[in-house]
Amino acid sequence: SAGKSVLSIAKIIGTNVKNQQEFASTVKMWVFEEAVNGREQTDIINHDHKKRQIPSRTQTKALGITHIKGIDEGPRGLQLISDIIREKMVMNVSLVGANKASKVAAGKFCETTISSKVIQNGLLFKELLETPNFCIIVVDAADTVELCGALENIVAMGTTFCDSLHCGNNSKAAIICFGLIEMIAFTRIICKGQVSTATFLESCGLADLITTCYRGSEYKVATFARTGKTIGKLEKEVLNGQKLQGLKTSALVYCFLKKLLHNFPLFTTVYQICFEGRPTTEMLTCLQSHPAQI
Repeated sequence: SAGKSVLSIAKIIGTNVKNQQEFASTVKMWVFEEAVNGREQTDIINHDHKKRQIPSRTQTKALGITHIKGIDEGPRGLQLISDIIREKMVMNVSLVGANKASKVAAGKFCETTISSKVIQNGLLFKELLETPNFCIIVVDAADTVELCGALENIVAMGTTFCDSLHCGNNSKAAIICFGLIEMIAFTRIICKGQVSTATFLESCGLADLITTCYRGSEYKVATFARTGKTIGKLEKEVLNGQKLQGLKTSALVYCFLKKLLHNFPLFTTVYQICFEGRPTTEMLTCLQSHPAQI
């Protein structure tokens, strides 16, 4: 989850700032003293290390970095989560991820991507976060990186259906391949600037897509088609209430595409299985007739 990822990154930052003079080893906070549930706010911050909602305004020179990536419905159509954060916080925000939080915290070797619209900011965060076992690549294709993090969850839903039908790894690989093709095509529709396929070959793209398809939340509930349990029930039982990101993303993408659905048969099929009651065997039909292999 995003919360665990933040804690893992915070652990790295805490270690790195002690060894680098350009970063302050102590973070000071100035707050208005007030009582919160019978305790002073400063006492809560210093001992519980918790703070309530971040203010909607920050210093203009402040820089932010977020693990949260995805899309949501905005007043002008689809909107990137990072853009929402930028608007609320009024600051430049970079993105980092994705990696499994427990592996990062345990010091296992991980590679990740930091994306920033201002490349110097990304390089600064690289210096702050990188360790011998946490290798970072910096790119300036922030919107592409974020869309990778969102769209991969739709593809992972497709591999879930593949698992539930016992189709095997060859079929699963085909879904990943065709899914990546549709991810690139969709990103080129959404993004205003040039979209490089090279970005999809970074850890934020293909590597994270494979990881999500084989060990993501969607993978954990791959049995739902055989058990007959609803998605909601499995989210509660298997994921402890955590939501399947692919569901909401699939619905948002489907509504956005509308007249272009014929160009995205895999995305369309995932939506139809999830929301229109189509059988999971439709995924096989999609693979057999996908334009990428014709």
